[in-house]
Amino acid sequence: MNGTVYLIGAGPGDPELLTVRAVKLLQQADAVVCDRLVGAGILPLINPRAQFHDVGKVPGGCLHRQGDIHRLLLDLARSHARVVRLKGGDPFIFGRGGEELLFLARHGIPVEVVPGITAANGCAAAVGIPLTHRGVATSVRFITGHLRDDAGLELDWSSLADPSCTLVFYMAVANVAAIVDALVRHGRDGNTPAALIHGGTTTSQRWEAAPLRRIPKIVASFEPPTLLVVGDVVRLARRAGPDAEPVPAGEPRHASDAIEPCAPVAA
Repeated sequence: MNGTVYLIGAGPGDPELLTVRAVKLLQQADAVVCDRLVGAGILPLINPRAQFHDVGKVPGGCLHRQGDIHRLLLDLARSHARVVRLKGGDPFIFGRGGEELLFLARHGIPVEVVPGITAANGCAAAVGIPLTHRGVATSVRFITGHLRDDAGLELDWSSLADPSCTLVFYMAVANVAAIVDALVRHGRDGNTPAALIHGGTTTSQRWEAAPLRRIPKIVASFEPPTLLVVGDVVRLARRAGPDAEPVPAGEPRHASDAIEPCAPVAA
């Protein structure tokens, strides 16, 4: 009899942002297939008796092809009752969770999806950027900044010029210059406030705010995974603490306020 695969979103990194359902399943798992972007503080919550498989994909040096991961999940589901597929953020937002669900469904494997806080929401909240704000931003778009092999960034750039729409680019570090150039050429104001956020909600959290046109000059000091947030809502960002002041978007500003490590979630 086949087991069940649980596609679990691990959120942006802080273990205290996991859902109760996610923690319960991690503690009960017979096997875990884990991505690279899962926060280190989450791993101790996994059942120590579970079979653990690290299938992290390193940018520019991927060792685990998606097809291999599909077959691993299938094999594990045929020999284990509870298989956890643990992904950073949310499995259905740039997490390829849909591909894995469809593959497993074609092979008769039951799948349960446990949502997680996606990086756009978690990281923006961690630095005090509301993705929508009355009178400032009435919509938000999540966009991949990752290039597929020899393909370009094939986006409807003119639709991204609306100043009332907040843009969040995932996996954008390597292509920030091209993204900013395309946005400005298609009508987005080069002085629009923007922010780069790395490691949001974790002890490695670091971010900087600057006008959009200056983002390519400061991105070199950021490593993946880093989000690019574009929109007037960036003006509302605040440092941590009760006496916080708004971060001006006119000049780049380093804001690496560390977050204390979180204690493991109790069983």
